Amino acid sequence: MDFWIMLGKYIVLGIIQGISEPIPISSSGHLIIAQRLLGLGVEDLSFEVVVNTASLIAVILVYKSEITRLAVSSYEYLWKREDSQKDDFKLVLYLIIGTIPAAVLGFLLNDFIGENLKSTFTVGVALLLTAISLFFIRNMKGTKNMHKMEWKEALLIGIGQSIALIPGISRSGATVVTAMLTGLNRDTALMFSFLLYIPVSLGASILEIPDLFSQNFTSENLIAYGAAFAASLVCSYFALKWFIDIMKKGKLIYFSIYCLFLAIITLFIL
Repeated sequence: MDFWIMLGKYIVLGIIQGISEPIPISSSGHLIIAQRLLGLGVEDLSFEVVVNTASLIAVILVYKSEITRLAVSSYEYLWKREDSQKDDFKLVLYLIIGTIPAAVLGFLLNDFIGENLKSTFTVGVALLLTAISLFFIRNMKGTKNMHKMEWKEALLIGIGQSIALIPGISRSGATVVTAMLTGLNRDTALMFSFLLYIPVSLGASILEIPDLFSQNFTSENLIAYGAAFAASLVCSYFALKWFIDIMKKGKLIYFSIYCLFLAIITLFIL
């Protein structure tokens, strides 16, 4: 019976991670709330690595054609000097620039955030800020596409992503909001946001590999982790597909209302 309870707990948390990671409602905030509200706590950090890696794979699957195009174009520009591929190569450089703020701040502040900013109060305030930000840009459309981006815009979006290290600040929300404030159109803002997610998430997962393999896993743990991984992967994939559709329709107000509602519950009830 204990195994089935553990399995169910891990699957539920995997589903929560999967649904909340791509859409602008903060996966880290939701996991903290779930642990408090439902008593679904998981003690070791390796679980977060597993479900985050599943979300990362889902993002790569959704944007695999764009990733392949950028890789091929960068190769052709660097080694074959194909000027027609210059814009895609510049985008890769912008992704590198945009990755720097979160990578640096994550390295410097990871322990501090883990020890001091995982309270429900912090999550509630951060969700409120997310709600306000999404409401503010709900009707923005923007005019710039990828080819009109500059490195300064990429850096600003990267700074937005670094702010999302605070639990309750949505990563996708912070990057999309920042991107649209710089004038990017919705499609470009969304695609750059998730392409920017890949190197940061991949780097974080790689850094946690030694800790992951240092754990003494039982067969039951492995089954539970595998189930959580699968749940997170499937839910992340379909949640991202849904978010892309929502962005095209300009319905960010839905997420703003949801974050506001959850912030009120977190601040005044939990």
